[in-house]
Amino acid sequence: MTVLVRTATGLAALDRTGRRCVVMTMGALHDGHAALIRTAREHAGAEGQVIVTVFVNPLQFGANEDLDRYPRTPDADFALAREAGADVVFAPAVDEVYPGGDPQVRLSAGPMGERLEGATRPGHFDGMLTVVAKLLHLTAPDLAFFGQKDAQQLALIRRMVLDLNFPVEVVAVPTVREADGLARSSRNRYLSREERAAALALSRALFAGARERTPAAVREAAHRVLKEAPGLELDYVALVDPADFTDAGDGHRGDAVLAVAARAGATRLIDNLPLTFGDVPHDTPDATGPTGAPDTTGAPDTPDATGAPAAPAAQHPQHTPGAAP
Repeated sequence: MTVLVRTATGLAALDRTGRRCVVMTMGALHDGHAALIRTAREHAGAEGQVIVTVFVNPLQFGANEDLDRYPRTPDADFALAREAGADVVFAPAVDEVYPGGDPQVRLSAGPMGERLEGATRPGHFDGMLTVVAKLLHLTAPDLAFFGQKDAQQLALIRRMVLDLNFPVEVVAVPTVREADGLARSSRNRYLSREERAAALALSRALFAGARERTPAAVREAAHRVLKEAPGLELDYVALVDPADFTDAGDGHRGDAVLAVAARAGATRLIDNLPLTFGDVPHDTPDATGPTGAPDTTGAPDTPDATGAPAAPAAQHPQHTPGAAP
């Protein structure tokens, strides 16, 4: 039976059984969240415990962002979490998480939080890390599961856990995509039919870049797709080192993240693919069908713009256990 808890006191009163796993969300749950919860369930096992947090965090929304219209679907969220295997849904009110109002003491994401998403959304990552830290304290998990789709968020959470000695293991779960390649997001519901068609250029650009072998060629291929895409207002396309989100130069070897952000109409969307450069085999993944669960190889699981399976040359690494609302 799945239990709904709304207070920190109620959360603390729960019996702890086996390995405790947490999945942090801002609600409006979809199949991507379900994949996170199912993965957490697998790690927790029959004797363990899976907690799903549902909290729309005001600290990570800017003055002109969509806090007021961010979708809130509590009944559907509880039903999806229960079906995916959650034992507990923790859905606190704002004054439960921030009982004294806006917190006077907050975490800083530092220079890493000022790049890419942080440059576009100042203060966003400070608010994100502050609430993740609070929820880690409140839920006290052994493992915390975050989606690769929010790659910079995931990297910052890993860095916070390392730098501040949080006793938790961070597990990355690969991005879940629609059959046409669009990364699943709570904001997709804002898109008109025309805007959704335009948004498909994001994944097309990523898959085009991933078929190249050098950082320069990856960037060029992704830019080429986006330059030719109508109906998008590009924010950035970048190839970065996942350790600190600095630019991955032309001589870069090892892991990298190809990341993109753009607006389709009034809706801002992000997407990314993890890549590896160097003397590694370039396996061609099987990408023949739609995805309803994460691709456990970390490879793209959608067709390219021509309808043929994507076959990247830069290898997509395994997402091995080590983020979020």
